[in-house]
Amino acid sequence: MQYERIQFERRGAGAWIILDSPKNMNSVSSTMLGELESVLKECEADSSVKVVVLTGTGSAFCAGADLKNVLSSLSSSEPGTKDFLEMFDEVCSLLRKMPKPVIAAVNGLALAGGLELLMCCDIVYAAESAKMGDAHSNFGVFPGAGGAAVLPKKIGLNRAKYLLFSGDFLSAAEMERFGLVNKVVADGKLVEEVENFVEKLAAKSPLVLRRMKEVANASVDQTQDAALRHEMLHLRQHVRSYDLAEGLAAFAEKRKPEFKGY
Repeated sequence: MQYERIQFERRGAGAWIILDSPKNMNSVSSTMLGELESVLKECEADSSVKVVVLTGTGSAFCAGADLKNVLSSLSSSEPGTKDFLEMFDEVCSLLRKMPKPVIAAVNGLALAGGLELLMCCDIVYAAESAKMGDAHSNFGVFPGAGGAAVLPKKIGLNRAKYLLFSGDFLSAAEMERFGLVNKVVADGKLVEEVENFVEKLAAKSPLVLRRMKEVANASVDQTQDAALRHEMLHLRQHVRSYDLAEGLAAFAEKRKPEFKGY
């Protein structure tokens, strides 16, 4: 399938979604959101996809929303059709709820909506030259996909307020210290490092990773007791799985396990 604003590549067990509108720093448009929604649903349904990677072309991961497109969409959307904000919310929901690991490979600027997109991912790799910031306040724009609602949970309230209020761009190294970025790598090594990590995750049980992600995500808004009950419920189900039996057999037989995801 041909896309206008993204590229989609299969690399082994990894599905690479590449934001591809470099002339406007991969700013998010309605067209891009429609393409992202389609390809994310495809990745979720395809059992051969073990890991999803989101990255960008050129000097930016994503510089946020295409503001002209946002205004046009909000003023011209017809009853019964999704406007820009609803489409962005749907894409973010698909990323957060994807039953497979999602990796952000931040190749350059990640601002405003771009920062919100990477916050939807499970693991964040960043090139050392990348910069990240909320930036909504610089243009009198209010965040709508997690800038104010999710960022404090990711990096702490005071740090989040600093980014929200100031609109400043911080380095990948600073964001690693804040806890938003998992690993900073040399610019020329980003793709290689992420590909290696994809291979590592692809060898794991997809069932275990899916259940771990579900419980870990839910725990953020639960009490510890509720989160532990949720974990135990999944464990009770997991003890009857093929993947657990295969993992234990492989350990006993000193071989690599061949997981099937059930």
